[in-house]
Amino acid sequence: MRDSSRSLTQRTYEALAPAHHRLRACDARIVDSQVAITEIAAPTGEEHARARHIARSFTDLGLQHVRTDDAGNVIGRRSGLSAGPPVVVCAHLDTVFPGDVDVRVRHQGARLEGPGIGDNGRGLAALIALAESIDGVRLRTRRAVDFVATTGEEGIGDLRGAKHFFASAQEPAAAMIALDGAGDERVVHRALGSRRYRVTFRGPGGHSWAAFGVPNAIHAAGAAVARLSAIPLQADPRTTLSVGRIGGGLSVNSIPEHAWLEIDLRSTSQVTLDQCEAEVRAVVRAAAEEENSRRGAHTPLLEVALEVIGNRPGGACSADHPLVRSALEATRLIGREPELSTASTDANVAIALGIPAVAIGAGGRGGEAHTTTEWFDNTAGTLGIARALTIVVVAAELG
Repeated sequence: MRDSSRSLTQRTYEALAPAHHRLRACDARIVDSQVAITEIAAPTGEEHARARHIARSFTDLGLQHVRTDDAGNVIGRRSGLSAGPPVVVCAHLDTVFPGDVDVRVRHQGARLEGPGIGDNGRGLAALIALAESIDGVRLRTRRAVDFVATTGEEGIGDLRGAKHFFASAQEPAAAMIALDGAGDERVVHRALGSRRYRVTFRGPGGHSWAAFGVPNAIHAAGAAVARLSAIPLQADPRTTLSVGRIGGGLSVNSIPEHAWLEIDLRSTSQVTLDQCEAEVRAVVRAAAEEENSRRGAHTPLLEVALEVIGNRPGGACSADHPLVRSALEATRLIGREPELSTASTDANVAIALGIPAVAIGAGGRGGEAHTTTEWFDNTAGTLGIARALTIVVVAAELG
């Protein structure tokens, strides 16, 4: 008779004890895999070599239908005992580092140091470890599990891989778990939405003395930045806006023909994003109009264009949803105190589509992500993978 005093997550965690033991026995091999993955450069948009490595690993583990889709995602399935929507487990392939960055991993005592060692070398190594653990023989699930190494998660990648995967899926997913970086406490259930824009001002330009009076593109860009920084932003829902890059001009003694700036807008509310976008558009138009109002007679107008260069959907998976509750309980079962969190990850795409989704770390400790001194400490690292395994198997239902 089933013990009703124990939850499904606890019963599953206990039933997975043999798999947890195998994970501990494979700990060194998992870290070796993490290092090997990290040392394959994978800038956003250039993930091909790393993708081939993951595809070989999926094939070696006997996953079915291993393939690379049109977005460069690597996909493999572990069939379930029953029909029905699969559970999707993702980890992103790309890093923020250009291809000429030295990605060799250095051993510094208990630490591993190298660009991308945590984000997302650790997530990809854990993805492979989970695919090995759910082998269809010693550990089977009722639902199929799709293991997906995605492209374009970072920066201007704009979640390209996850968007393509879910848009082209032949059936909706039952749930999605994203493995992103190190750690074993955070449970990201709120998807931080973002919009990114490139604003370009274009005018006639000319000599700084002889053509003085024509509209100045950089003056307009500067006015836009000042106006953007003055937009009042909400604290609840939290909203941020920053100009991250600006440029233009030809020389110090030329009136610039063009200038550009890039804007990053974020909020946990889609409604707020829409409202702020309207303000951003109004601000850049006003900056162009202000500069044009000062131009000399019979000089051409300054033109402005706003291009959306990034659109990450937001939303939330309720803290009361069974997937989130399971993730919180699995965290406690490994002796950690869970932290509900907000972030921008591949899980954004699933959440925006109404698919239950969370993003979690893949164990160990890390720091200085997105820098060349990024580090990872594997102390008790397999606890995080055991947590992930429990969350996935509860969602996919133990066979």
